[in-house]
Amino acid sequence: MNSALKRPSAVIAEDEPVLARTLSRLLEEVWPELQVLAVASDGLSAIELALQHAPDIMFLDIKMPGKSGLEVAEELADEWPDDRAEPLFVFVTAYEEFAVAAFEHAAFDYMLKPASVERLTLCVERLKRRLEQRADSPVDGDMSALMQRVQSVATPADPMAERIKVIRAGVGNTIRMIPVAEVICFEATEKYVNVVTPTGEALVRMSLRELMSRIDATDFKQVHRSVVVNYNCILSATRDDVGHYSLTLRGLQRTLKVSRAFGHLFRAM
Repeated sequence: MNSALKRPSAVIAEDEPVLARTLSRLLEEVWPELQVLAVASDGLSAIELALQHAPDIMFLDIKMPGKSGLEVAEELADEWPDDRAEPLFVFVTAYEEFAVAAFEHAAFDYMLKPASVERLTLCVERLKRRLEQRADSPVDGDMSALMQRVQSVATPADPMAERIKVIRAGVGNTIRMIPVAEVICFEATEKYVNVVTPTGEALVRMSLRELMSRIDATDFKQVHRSVVVNYNCILSATRDDVGHYSLTLRGLQRTLKVSRAFGHLFRAM
């Protein structure tokens, strides 16, 4: 089917059934051509349905069971197939201060609950324009801009929190005292952060975001939703045939994958 004739599509992720039905009804009213392919009631099913249907647009509730809207966007940025157009994200939130601070000037939109016809109409017009603009470059989306905005908002530095200069990390029954400057990279697992140094690896029981908010992260850059690297340790970034980068780091025998959302960090100047 010709892309110009293809109807736009969307997936809605909203854990409150009444609000999900209301949004679907309003979208049908203001954008009859839009196909709502599926409605997810939690973050995990939102990821699954998005990868299954590859919609043009994702309407994401900020606070959902399983994974938040921000976490859904981060994971989709890593998992999205290279041959599919990236979705445009519209975040839906009940908290005005969060929405305004996070999304007002970003390359995607937001709406406050409950959605109104007037605000949704403005959002729809913006989405239509963006879809038209990227019609000639279907794989060019807004994920890079999105991830830059997400990272600046989702991991705010607490100016009152004491900065950690030495990390206490476990290796079996031993606690290693690791200066932050010696860390090559941090890798998030389900419950821990793996702290990688030239002399080995050790675990910290906290989230990656919490850890990054506690250290002076000037020399550290996120390159994947679960990986932060010490920029001083990067020796090279190698691009493969489909545009993905992998990093070679000083003191690390293996390479690290860069997700597509952070590939812009390594393009030639």
